Amino acid sequence: MTAEPLQYPFSIEPGTGDGSTVTVAPGVLWLRMPLFMALPWINVWAIADGPGWTIVDTGLNLPAATEAWSAALAGALGDRAVARVLVTHMHPDHCGLAGWLTERFSTRLWMTRLEYLTCRLMAADTGRTAPPDGVEFYRSAGWGAAELARYVEKFGAFGQMIHPLPASYRRISDGESLSIDGREWIVVVGNGHSPEHACLYCPTLKLLISGDQVLPRISSNVSVYPTEPDADPLADWQQSLAMLKARIPDDVLVLPAHNSPFKGLHARIDQLEALHREGLARLEQVLDEPRRAVDVFGALFTRPIGASVLGMATGEAVAHLNRLVKAGRASRDRDADGVWWWRRAGG
Repeated sequence: MTAEPLQYPFSIEPGTGDGSTVTVAPGVLWLRMPLFMALPWINVWAIADGPGWTIVDTGLNLPAATEAWSAALAGALGDRAVARVLVTHMHPDHCGLAGWLTERFSTRLWMTRLEYLTCRLMAADTGRTAPPDGVEFYRSAGWGAAELARYVEKFGAFGQMIHPLPASYRRISDGESLSIDGREWIVVVGNGHSPEHACLYCPTLKLLISGDQVLPRISSNVSVYPTEPDADPLADWQQSLAMLKARIPDDVLVLPAHNSPFKGLHARIDQLEALHREGLARLEQVLDEPRRAVDVFGALFTRPIGASVLGMATGEAVAHLNRLVKAGRASRDRDADGVWWWRRAGG
């Protein structure tokens, strides 16, 4: 029997939204904030920083999450100030309360440039009508009238999930060394899941805060969006995984945004790379017959795709299809109705 390549060292985990913490290393606390999506919670981190704390990721802009933060700050965090708020990337479950925390403590937001600017741009869509380009993107992927109507109805919801970001921020960059409580934390930037995702590596503590770039039990969503329909984010993500494997030692404790802290970074990267190679191979096989993006879900996903995850599934399907096209393993043609049909190269 093959041994499990990943180890999960913590038998005790924090409660979701109750303000409790678990110490994962000297001065580093693990908290969980509630979500309302398919994932019930997100891991966030508090790092002792002189007389206060550096907070890494924040949770969604939900009353339950603000209550959880208030309980944690008054309780397990010892009623100490927040010195800075550092956000790995711009998805609302990570940055949703960054503005709330920076306002409450009159402190700075630390993010990479593309994550901060992309978040501000997407939040500006709140209240706008869905753009024709967006409707066309999903129609060309095979969505019907009901799905397109739901997209139009829900468009602009991004801004509702985040407290407004501050009007200024402190940029962090790949390779930058941050001093937190006298320890070095190195910024390691990847992409594919988001534009300029920041991980944090502490050589002294042998910790990697991986955000969504590496998760132990699920694979990060890697999607194409209407704003850049010909993008190849899967190639970006695969290159980022290879970079992480080369730059980060295997003996770190990985602190992911979802699931539990684990050891076995290199084994998990190998698993993820294999997962997507196999997915691309299955996808290539089904393209013996022309397919729309919505026709290939069965080759990529093990669960049924309902309305709540249709957008993510479509974006990920297009990401895999675009990867095959870029690699010369598939081609695509648009029919008279404007729908894209992909087929295996030479088929």
